Amino acid sequence: MTQSARPNIVLIHWHDTGRYLGAYGRTHARTPHLDALARDAVVFDNAFSTAPLCSPARGSLFTGRYPHSNGLMGLAHLGWEYHANEQTLPMLLAPHGYESVLVGLQHESADASTLGYDEVIDVNADRQAAPVVAELAVDKLGTLAQSDTPFLMVVGMFEPHRPFPAHRFPTSDTAPVDVPPYLPASEGVLEDLRAFNAAVTYADEATGRILTRLRELGLYDNTIVVFTTDHGIPFPRAKSTLFDSGIEVALLVRLPGSTPPRPRCPDLVSHVDLVPTLLDVVGAPVPVRVQGVSFAAQLGHGETGQRREEIYAEKNWHGLRQYDPIRCVRTNRYKYIVSYEERPMVPLPVDIAISPSAIGVDDAAPRSPVELYDLEADPHETRNLAGQEALVETEKDLAERLASWQHGTQDPLLHGLIPAARRAASNRGAHPNRTEVIEPQFVQRS
Repeated sequence: MTQSARPNIVLIHWHDTGRYLGAYGRTHARTPHLDALARDAVVFDNAFSTAPLCSPARGSLFTGRYPHSNGLMGLAHLGWEYHANEQTLPMLLAPHGYESVLVGLQHESADASTLGYDEVIDVNADRQAAPVVAELAVDKLGTLAQSDTPFLMVVGMFEPHRPFPAHRFPTSDTAPVDVPPYLPASEGVLEDLRAFNAAVTYADEATGRILTRLRELGLYDNTIVVFTTDHGIPFPRAKSTLFDSGIEVALLVRLPGSTPPRPRCPDLVSHVDLVPTLLDVVGAPVPVRVQGVSFAAQLGHGETGQRREEIYAEKNWHGLRQYDPIRCVRTNRYKYIVSYEERPMVPLPVDIAISPSAIGVDDAAPRSPVELYDLEADPHETRNLAGQEALVETEKDLAERLASWQHGTQDPLLHGLIPAARRAASNRGAHPNRTEVIEPQFVQRS
């Protein structure tokens, strides 16, 4: 494949959204722009993150490797970084003629210039509102459209991460919301969901601006468009857990030349699979170190492809004192979770703990060391079947799969406690909630 034949790539990712979009059946989530993209793309109904928190999830998205393999096992603003020799998506595309630019949010490093982009357009939280990020992306697209060089543009949006300030996300006390089955329909939850809905719509409008500009510039038909979210929604029993509600993600992928409507894909897919898929589609080799599996065939690129029988996810560190080592394997039918320390069944990160949705939540009830759920009979994972005689063979099989994955990926948890990050971040600019003024930066790779 010649350079001129290589498609561009635009990858847009949001914080804390899970699958809370109209395209995934959330009837009261007002996301018309992403719903339109979904009609033009392959929608993955069973896509999952490798971790239920921000930095580790994004680390897998951009390296194709699990958090314990790439080193990003906790939050970047708390000192966690990739291992020294990790290769990110822009690094892997550079030898194949791709120019790369990052616009807006990243949560992989305290220093965005280490991530391999030719250009970083970074903005601080006060200026990081989705419309601002979208306009920066739109302006840059105008420049990129004047070149024949294929490009990778990654656009990160802070929304709909907490908090949900009322001046930015006005709501109505009567606005209808979709209450997930694992949450009570309390006034606090309803209030919180209305604000969350408003933040989702706010980000959708900004995303639509970028998609519209791609069409206006004549780039849309030669661009791979990817939209995804980092992990589940920021509510109790979702974010920071390995329940499906914590690791489920939206994933929409449109290839150039796609003819709508595209079929939805029910196959299991992991965020580690995106890097090998994009490399596959653009005709670049996939390094042996990449741990994901290409799903290019599910996009209609190529005739055959490997289908996953399971996905894996993990959690190590969330906050400075929130060590919560857990691992899971999920098939189409079952979920098997192993906890290595005594921790609550419903851990509450600080931003959720102080929210209206946390009122009345029992965050002290202990979690079982082993959990087994039948996702067909119990999709919201409320009945732990571990130890039941009828499922002894199923539990044994899943335990063996999980152990094999841990050994095959050299999971450090097999050797004991994973220590906290060795150093605090020297640059608070990596934190998505930062408040100091940082002007846009342009970092050219030599």
